Amino acid sequence: MEDEHLIPAAEFRYEAPTIKGSRFVVDLGPASTPEEAEAFLERVRAVAPGATHHCWAWRLGRPSDRFRSSDDGEPSGSAGRPILMQLEGHGVTDIVCVVTRWFGGTKLGVGGLMRAYGGSAGQALDRAPTRTVVETVRLHITCPYQDAGTIKGFLSHHNLQPATESYGESIVLELDVPRRDQAALESELRDRTAGRVVFRIQT
Repeated sequence: MEDEHLIPAAEFRYEAPTIKGSRFVVDLGPASTPEEAEAFLERVRAVAPGATHHCWAWRLGRPSDRFRSSDDGEPSGSAGRPILMQLEGHGVTDIVCVVTRWFGGTKLGVGGLMRAYGGSAGQALDRAPTRTVVETVRLHITCPYQDAGTIKGFLSHHNLQPATESYGESIVLELDVPRRDQAALESELRDRTAGRVVFRIQT
């Protein structure tokens, strides 16, 4: 669903089976900005300075509208793009993937490299812990005092807890609501309060 996104639950390392003597180690990490992705890449490079290549890709945003990849000296299109395709295929975002290679003495060719880098990333993604994030909107609900019990009872029944409450001429409740449920929630509360409730989305 468009309002649900899969993200890494934690950093994860996986070593793929050796291919013609070359080692491929995959590091996956969460990242929400290009700077965080770069910092993760630098940490991976630092712990394996003797590796032949550190090829990588990251995919950020919801929807995943920002992405980059690098072949890090491998033939063009043979490493970074296959890694990125695995991130896309697994539907995971806010993630950086680094595949580190130690050359084993036998060249793999462009096709072999694409299978090795993409396959290693895919195997790691199959095993890595992930979690689902549900997109929410911050909703302000303004209501007269006479409707407070009705509204709070409705929210409690749906396991929605206001983040803040303020009391003046009216009551203002502020809470995070799943985007997919927003329209139905507003419609139901309008019906229950005879239209006395007012909604505003925090932008």
